[in-house]
Amino acid sequence: MVGFGFAAGLPLPLSGFTLRLWLTEEKISLEGIGLTAIIGLAYSLKFIWSPVLDQVRVPALSRVLGQRRGWLLIIQPLLVLSGFVLAWSDPKTGPYGLVLAAVSLAFLSASQDVVIDAWRIETFPEQVQGVALAAYLWGYRVALLISGSFAGKLVDWVGWRGSLSSMAALMAVGIVVSLLAREPVAVPRVTGGGMRAALQRSVVDPLRDFLARPGAGTVLAFVMLFKLGEALAHTMAVPFYRDMGFVRSDVVLVTGVPGLVMTLLGAAAGAWLVLRVGTGRALVGTGFLQMASMGLYFALAVSGGNPLILVLKVGVENFVEAMADMAFLTYLSSLCSTAFTATQYALLSSLAAVGLRTVGGLSGVLAGALGWIAFYGLTIFAALPAMLIMVYLLRRFPPRVPAPG
Repeated sequence: MVGFGFAAGLPLPLSGFTLRLWLTEEKISLEGIGLTAIIGLAYSLKFIWSPVLDQVRVPALSRVLGQRRGWLLIIQPLLVLSGFVLAWSDPKTGPYGLVLAAVSLAFLSASQDVVIDAWRIETFPEQVQGVALAAYLWGYRVALLISGSFAGKLVDWVGWRGSLSSMAALMAVGIVVSLLAREPVAVPRVTGGGMRAALQRSVVDPLRDFLARPGAGTVLAFVMLFKLGEALAHTMAVPFYRDMGFVRSDVVLVTGVPGLVMTLLGAAAGAWLVLRVGTGRALVGTGFLQMASMGLYFALAVSGGNPLILVLKVGVENFVEAMADMAFLTYLSSLCSTAFTATQYALLSSLAAVGLRTVGGLSGVLAGALGWIAFYGLTIFAALPAMLIMVYLLRRFPPRVPAPG
């Protein structure tokens, strides 16, 4: 799980934080930087093609590696190739090529996430999903540090092209992990009946299974809104830091190792909390803490760029968000039927990214119109609707309590 977390986390900043850091140094407008959030729309739409990854087997690879690892070893080499194409693009002379490479990277990364999530849910019993997710998050966050802050520092020595090429090469680690991993025991599936029957099994049945549950609409609304405040705040973080007077080396220093340490501690605390008080209570507590942590962006804006507040913001934000992620992802995993693991988890995790990839894309327009103080005041309250829905949801439809293992 640590290895798969590393493989899943490494591509993300290359179409997000690191890409925006690059574009900020190239003097791209706030509106243009904000629209980069749309590049990762694949993370919100992956439920569309997840049925293919869930149901279709690649005969030659499936016989040797199994369905999950077979798909991973198709996706991961293409992911490495897209990383190199991005590295050798130019945001000024070839912006369309850069966008195409970033979109391809996001699409393949989202596809890899679908398969890894299915592998995790099928491999580990429900009562230890929180622990498995903690291990995954450790690897994931180390990868974010490397392709985020470390990649930014590496620019000082080898330039943007060399730094991004190094990240592309490092993505080959995922191939090694897939070869070493064990294929989970396959869930028996009905086959035959032609294309219409296959479509029924792979798309209609998983969605019907989920939507038939009590409170399904409320669950979907909560999942879509839970990350809204975070989406607005994070998309504009790099240009915000710049306008507060911080240079790339400042951002890299604060968000690097200190941010990673707080994230790992938060992941461990979140896993412990889920095991200690249950998914529902952990989700309520960490959700409100995450909402409160957005206030530190506001405090930084009001202070005009106080370095101490920046350090506090990064530390608290990373710790609290890691805790909240543990509870949130454990909750999503508990909602999935083992017969439709990849499809249902992809649907839920896709909806969780809707705010980042849609409203987040408008964050540059909002920040430009409102100014940083009003904008970051807005991000605090953006999460309030989700929190109210969550409290209702957990009272009316509490998550399943796994049997002791």
